[in-house]
Amino acid sequence: MQSAGTGQELYRRAKRLIPGGTQLLSKRPEQYLPDNWPAYYQKAKGCTVWDLDGRAYTDFTSCGIGACLLGYADDTVNAAVAACVRDGSMCTLNPPEEVELAQLLCTIHPWAQKARFARSGGESMAIAVRIARAATGRSVVAFCGYHGWCDWYLAANLSESDALQGHLLPGLDPAGVPPGLRGTALPFHYNELGELEQIVARHAGDLAAIVMEPMRTDPPRDGFLEKVRSIANKTGAVLIFDEITAGWRSHHGGIHLGLGVEPDIAVFAKAISNGYPMAAVIGRSGPMEAAQRTFVSSTYWTERIGPTAALAAIRRMKEVGLVAHVQGVGERVLAGWRSLGARHGLPVSISGIPALCHFGFDCGGDSRALMTLFTQEMLDRGFLANGGFYPTYAHGPQVVDRYLAAVDEVFARLRLCLKPGAAAAALRGPVAQSGFARLT
Repeated sequence: MQSAGTGQELYRRAKRLIPGGTQLLSKRPEQYLPDNWPAYYQKAKGCTVWDLDGRAYTDFTSCGIGACLLGYADDTVNAAVAACVRDGSMCTLNPPEEVELAQLLCTIHPWAQKARFARSGGESMAIAVRIARAATGRSVVAFCGYHGWCDWYLAANLSESDALQGHLLPGLDPAGVPPGLRGTALPFHYNELGELEQIVARHAGDLAAIVMEPMRTDPPRDGFLEKVRSIANKTGAVLIFDEITAGWRSHHGGIHLGLGVEPDIAVFAKAISNGYPMAAVIGRSGPMEAAQRTFVSSTYWTERIGPTAALAAIRRMKEVGLVAHVQGVGERVLAGWRSLGARHGLPVSISGIPALCHFGFDCGGDSRALMTLFTQEMLDRGFLANGGFYPTYAHGPQVVDRYLAAVDEVFARLRLCLKPGAAAAALRGPVAQSGFARLT
């Protein structure tokens, strides 16, 4: 057992100074272990994180929210960035690396001929939707899944407060989104072609884009992606694949390359540059040329670190055979959760693909308390851990062995807390929050 430490002290101060406490919902300590999560780091390397008190933890969560696929502070990527910083990362002129990166991305994705760059996932999705609307002269976007914080997306909740239910982050409040955007973002669920067809039946003449992740947790069924591609062709809508989370993990490039369906536009961020801010919007010449008819421009989209890091990361991922490594690690962890849950008689549910794997507890109203207790017990054993795990190249066999040994111990402990209220009673703080919530 350990004290909450310096990180929680700093976080209490942060909540007085920063609305929402953090810049990213997914990094809120309340999402993991309220009052006891380390909250801040002083150093990260490979899959090890040191908190402000110098305590080391092995990271078996989302590993930088999916950004650091090679592991934290990869030497190859860092060396390229260090040289870039030494020679000047910003200038009146443009960095040549952005042309090289555009060429590399279009080579990896032969269906694409053009690229534009940004520095974060949410803004790059907004760029892609703006381009699609400019290219088609239409307004309505049909989408499934989670695609960021921008107005075009949150407009879905102007019509129905639960429109985003089942799309990763339900209940997002559209406060501040202009009410005039009502009816411009219409959700459908993955593998539910009929829902998309209903949108098309009502809005075919004004459908600018179909936006979706080609795959996240469940594989496409019954030719779902091919049928979506056909609908886009028939309606003239731009098919946009959001590869911000799935890209590079299960296939070098986008996961759509392994699924055999080509979009009109694809968006990448997160792992494309291994922790340095970078995002790419690539696509076919036709729709991408519309970027010249609408204003899409920002000073820091021209800095040099992002494309330099992306070039180094993409080449490094190919060189080390990252996809096979991540697949193997994820398969081991999924199998471990399943077998250890059975060994200890825990009601464990498994979901996701090996590169983006998840588990949960099927204990009704006590499920979240049980997961919070799992996080607490794993933290005591030196692991950052919850119900989701995004494997990285830094997760080697011995690290996985140690993790699964700790899970074995913790599952044995949790087996004793299955009675109603027992898990919550064993916590040293509140039960973890779920989704978007206002902090008090």
